[in-house]
Amino acid sequence: MNIHESIQHYTGEINSINPVTPAELESFRIKYLGSKGVVRQLFEEFKNVSPDEKRLLGKILNEFKQYVENKYKAFQEQLTSSTSVQENEQKEDLTLPGEGFSLGSRHPLSLVHKEIVEIFKRMGFSVAEGPEIEDDWHNFSALNFPEEHPARDMQDTFFIKKQKDNDIALRTHTSSVQVRMMEMGKPPFRAIMPGRVYRNEAISARAHCFFHQVEGLYVAKEVSFADLKQTLFHFVQELFGEGTKVRFRPSYFPFTEPSAEMDISCTICKGAGCAMCKSSGWVEILGCGMVDPNVLENCKIDSKEYTGFAFGMGIERITNLKYVIKDLRLFSENDIRFLKQFETEIL
Repeated sequence: MNIHESIQHYTGEINSINPVTPAELESFRIKYLGSKGVVRQLFEEFKNVSPDEKRLLGKILNEFKQYVENKYKAFQEQLTSSTSVQENEQKEDLTLPGEGFSLGSRHPLSLVHKEIVEIFKRMGFSVAEGPEIEDDWHNFSALNFPEEHPARDMQDTFFIKKQKDNDIALRTHTSSVQVRMMEMGKPPFRAIMPGRVYRNEAISARAHCFFHQVEGLYVAKEVSFADLKQTLFHFVQELFGEGTKVRFRPSYFPFTEPSAEMDISCTICKGAGCAMCKSSGWVEILGCGMVDPNVLENCKIDSKEYTGFAFGMGIERITNLKYVIKDLRLFSENDIRFLKQFETEIL
């Protein structure tokens, strides 16, 4: 058959069809409008006709395509209307049992947050909280950030209000809670500060504009770097299991001196090398150091009498390692398929 005869044949065929189920409607769509359907095949044949025939056949072919699409829409509406009528005609059966409630689970970030807090509580740390909207003094200046520090730039910080010498912004770390604690009390302090923080970063699999931190502070007389190392070593053994290796690398933070970053042996490949640890066998999980004397003095604490250490870690990073979650965006998208993986964790 030529194209014109095929159109006449399929038009008569469609006129005799009346799909009454979703499956029949889908079969109609696939046969006539699918990627290998009748309409697509006719257009492929149309490429081979002579130029003289194309003007007449092109119009007929486009009309046939529109005819098939309109028929499909009409069948859809007819099927939807019929289904609605059937549903309305069904009578309620009051003897049927009620629908049960599915048991939920804690969010993976909540699970890790709770575990971290419990570990430090067993070591004598209390929990402190503070506001998420902070002023420049508590978020930057008291923590020894110089005025030209990049973190003050709009590219890193969400500023809410500009005002003379004390801008208002969403906090970029929970270190601001440490400042408030030291300002309002007297040493010794031993506390952790969990909470949500905000940074003006592009959202990707490895970064987000908001995330969660747990920071810690211990200020007393004769606190040493050895105390810091032993505290964090014990924390790692409790959280990741005995035998987890730890190493400290020199680093720089405005509010600690000396400063270090702490790595642990990769919990996924056990140090053999994988994508998570970039084949190094080590994963960085936190920054730490001895509290800079300037920070103590800014909070009216005598730095000659008291010393202290501080540390901070991202809860998302720890959760990535514990549950092998590679995309940070999953934590905030509320995808039920992702959350169902944690149903075994009872509320």
